[in-house]
Amino acid sequence: MGFYPDDSVVLVALHGERGRFGGRVRLGIPADRTQWPDVADQLAECLIPAGQDGPPRPTAIIVYLCQEPAAGENGRDVRDRLQPFAQRLRTACGALDVPVLEALCLSNGRFWSYCCPDFRCCPADGTQMVMPGTSVMAAAAAYAGMQVRGSLKEMEARLRPRTGQRAAEQERALDAAARALLPRMLRPDGAAVVRKDTLELAAAMIHRFRQDTPAGSNRARDACDDALITNAEAASLILGLQDRVTRDRAAEWMDGTAAAPALRLWRALARRCAGSYAEHATAPLTLAGWVSWSTEDGPSARVALGCALSLDPDYTFAQLLHCAINEGLDPEPLRRCLREQHEEAASTTGCAPTSGAKRSRSAKRPAPGRAAPSGRPRGSRGGTGPGARTTGGRGGRRSGHGDRSRR
Repeated sequence: MGFYPDDSVVLVALHGERGRFGGRVRLGIPADRTQWPDVADQLAECLIPAGQDGPPRPTAIIVYLCQEPAAGENGRDVRDRLQPFAQRLRTACGALDVPVLEALCLSNGRFWSYCCPDFRCCPADGTQMVMPGTSVMAAAAAYAGMQVRGSLKEMEARLRPRTGQRAAEQERALDAAARALLPRMLRPDGAAVVRKDTLELAAAMIHRFRQDTPAGSNRARDACDDALITNAEAASLILGLQDRVTRDRAAEWMDGTAAAPALRLWRALARRCAGSYAEHATAPLTLAGWVSWSTEDGPSARVALGCALSLDPDYTFAQLLHCAINEGLDPEPLRRCLREQHEEAASTTGCAPTSGAKRSRSAKRPAPGRAAPSGRPRGSRGGTGPGARTTGGRGGRRSGHGDRSRR
């Protein structure tokens, strides 16, 4: 998986006599128990192909139910509470003529088997799990070059929006940028100008992020990234990326020296989509997923795209990327198309995304506690393209849910 799947049900397919690992599916455990039968059927059908012409059918399946105890619970309580779900999963797989070899509940540092009744090997108090990174499977994964990036909750926390006073300040900046957007769009060639300014601002931010690479824990690095961009700059970029054309041009920062700072920027922008602007995070989350996949970080890509689709299940770009990753496709054809798009834009308009080196003077790190001047960098008021959703102020809801221009 590449991460510990908190609060998840995971099904792993086994193939052949030696039990070679095959496909796998993961889903959050539904809080509503009435959904368990339908979810079990869908997971089994997703992992077990029905036809003879498709991929080979697994010979067996392993089920993992991962959930930490709630307040007042212990690991055994979680095991007992999830037992009907485990039994329904076994029944769903058996109905498709594929047995569940083992079903395990992982909770509070221990695991229990739903299939083995022998208390000599599966005691009632569960079996202590080994320390992370010390198992044979962890050694094999490290040898294969797979990196475990912590838990699913930790990965999602890096993408969640701000809260508290910082969220209120960012929302006010978004309100101001949204109010300034309409008159700009009404000018002749307004959409083209807004797109150009948004891309230039993004290039300046990527250059700024590249010049200041943080160290330490993920939380410390994210805090440093948050300090590199002002509320006004974040608001301009967030609104500008709602336009499909601008977003697709921003996707050209996908490899080479621009990939890492671009990924940090998209994550930082997702964390700035606070309050009534939460759905605006779909675009930067999708860009974060794309850059992660392009740089061969499939687990991070899945998490980012999953967060994007949870905000907007109909966001076409995120849907296509998520499907491509799950199908095991190579991102190179898409990279090639974006490189051709970049070359075409550079030859026709001269405003293709750049590394931001030419704007290094305006891309200096903002001083702590000081807002950037309104004129730095160019295009700091932000914008979006024709037909994209906008807001008229903090309580105003955005229109255009069926608008395909932002997909």
